[in-house]
Amino acid sequence: QVQLVESGGGLVQAGGSLRLSCAASGNIFSINVMGWYRQAPGKQRNLVARMYSDGSLDYADSVKGRFTISRNNAKNTVYLQMNSLKPEDTAVYYCNADVLTVGGIRWYNYWGQGTQVTVSS
Repeated sequence: QVQLVESGGGLVQAGGSLRLSCAASGNIFSINVMGWYRQAPGKQRNLVARMYSDGSLDYADSVKGRFTISRNNAKNTVYLQMNSLKPEDTAVYYCNADVLTVGGIRWYNYWGQGTQVTVSS
């Protein structure tokens, strides 16, 4: 089984910064894409940023220039550096990964439990 564990959420004032971390553990052979999604109350879960194993990146337009995603493939960890935070960034942030397990023959998608980010005005 595979687990994704996030950390680094919290309360911050507008204009501040936070750094989220997500570590994948378990019977992992390879991870393709790792990324972050967020869900505000009453809204759908949307992509924030994701990074593929070849280094290619996707960002939501709303976070471009403010957020930076990075990965440590040796540690199966993905990070999200969030700068210039705005109240509209308030949401639960979820880690997501496509994982191939040892001995597995297909990729499975996994989610973390989520970490709350609250930005006060």
